[in-house]
Amino acid sequence: MVLFGKKKEEKKEDTSFCCCGGEQTATETASTCCGEKVDGICCIKVLGSGCKACHQLYDNTVKAVEGMGIEVEYITDLQRIMEYGAMSMPALVVNDKLVSSGKTLDPAEILKLIGK
Repeated sequence: MVLFGKKKEEKKEDTSFCCCGGEQTATETASTCCGEKVDGICCIKVLGSGCKACHQLYDNTVKAVEGMGIEVEYITDLQRIMEYGAMSMPALVVNDKLVSSGKTLDPAEILKLIGK
């Protein structure tokens, strides 16, 4: 018997989208975003709520990787932010690994974190 008109939901396969436009399912490994690595870096993401500090980290990250051919993605969706385990904003994710959280980094610090 179904109460209040609710039906059993079909199990949907979770999918996420890569910064390069590719689609991955939950069963695929998250360590390689799209396979197109530039100097060992596949994806760089800035996680934030849209505040001034979050925008500053995004701008500094874009400046840090300028000329490297690496795309920086800015994520404000809370569900996607929670998937990375970031407890404070802004946060920086490199190759789907959280490398910094809770502080605004300058371009030199970002280059140091990504190994350049």
